[in-house]
Amino acid sequence: MFGISDHGAFAAAFVMLLFLPGPGNLALISSASKGGLAGGLASVLGLLVGDQVLLWLTVAGLAAVLKAYPPVFLTLQWAGAAYLAWLGYKMLTTPSGEGPGIHITSGHCFRETLLITVLNPKAIMFYLAFFPQFIDPVNHQGWMTFVAMALTIAALGFVYCMGVVLVTHFMAERIRANPKVSGGLQKLAGLCLIGFGLKMVVAK
Repeated sequence: MFGISDHGAFAAAFVMLLFLPGPGNLALISSASKGGLAGGLASVLGLLVGDQVLLWLTVAGLAAVLKAYPPVFLTLQWAGAAYLAWLGYKMLTTPSGEGPGIHITSGHCFRETLLITVLNPKAIMFYLAFFPQFIDPVNHQGWMTFVAMALTIAALGFVYCMGVVLVTHFMAERIRANPKVSGGLQKLAGLCLIGFGLKMVVAK
């Protein structure tokens, strides 16, 4: 359909990517818990835009460049790791009662999640390794094929991310009522971000 070799498998692969624990999910949860629905929605938009950026860069030939020049991909890995570690440090050192580590404004939530998505090697590898496998070279329909894949990714990402944001938003009120729990979760989130960053550069 639309030049996609197996649309169902393509959708399932992307859903699995969404469900894997990672910095993108943590950014959604942090933004929704600190910034309410406005922050959560901004974070959803950042993640969706980030996915579209990676998809269309792959279509434009970025995949070939990264395969031909491994040091470029290594540089992206280190940049992503450093960025996550910096965010984690901010969350660890920001007192829980004096503002969040990731969220400041809705615009800030959008930018943070966008950068986390674009610099996430897990997402990059999906578009490098898996994305091309679902393009049917015989029935490829040019831009229509890429547009269909882009719309599939956007629709699935929106449904999943909105679910995460809504659940987090309704739970956040209870969490914020207990400063000790809120502060503890903020520190845990900071440690997780640093851990994700370390995993980026030590994983083989």
